Amino acid sequence: MRIISGKYKGKKLVGFDIEGTRPTMDRVKESLFASIQNHIKESTVLDLFAGSGSLGIEALSNGASMCYFIDNNIELINIIKKNTSNMSENIKIMKNDYDDALILFRDNNIKFDIIFLDPPYKMNLINDSLDKILKYNLLNKDAIIVCEYECENINNFGLTLIKEKKYGNKYIQIYKV
Repeated sequence: MRIISGKYKGKKLVGFDIEGTRPTMDRVKESLFASIQNHIKESTVLDLFAGSGSLGIEALSNGASMCYFIDNNIELINIIKKNTSNMSENIKIMKNDYDDALILFRDNNIKFDIIFLDPPYKMNLINDSLDKILKYNLLNKDAIIVCEYECENINNFGLTLIKEKKYGNKYIQIYKV
């Protein structure tokens, strides 16, 4: 697994082989980032179910100014720390349950320009995450949310779907406020 574009293009990432993770394939990541390229520069990003941190790191590589990486697995938190070592951008790595993290952001008035939602597929957490993100007012004007899932029925909660694509057995949906 590697960074496919931007400042850190070619940087090898570790953590793709840890149980419970399923890294986003390079071709999927390339298509995804081509779709959101105009939203990345100087953005504040939330990689909510970060895993190895691949999506958030790709955003930083392409000009995001800040990324919050959230995962509740200490092994993955250590992997994210390793994958982001020697990076100069503002990075915040937090071992938290997604729900606790969203409450923390609400309580501290932290808002995002881009949110990546790529939870473990079998847990069906995208709808709950979207509901709380909107209820807690965690989005800046013109923010986008990227959802990656396998078979979850997504409720868009009034967001505008700007792109949907199927890659094998997974789907990517991109929503705009």
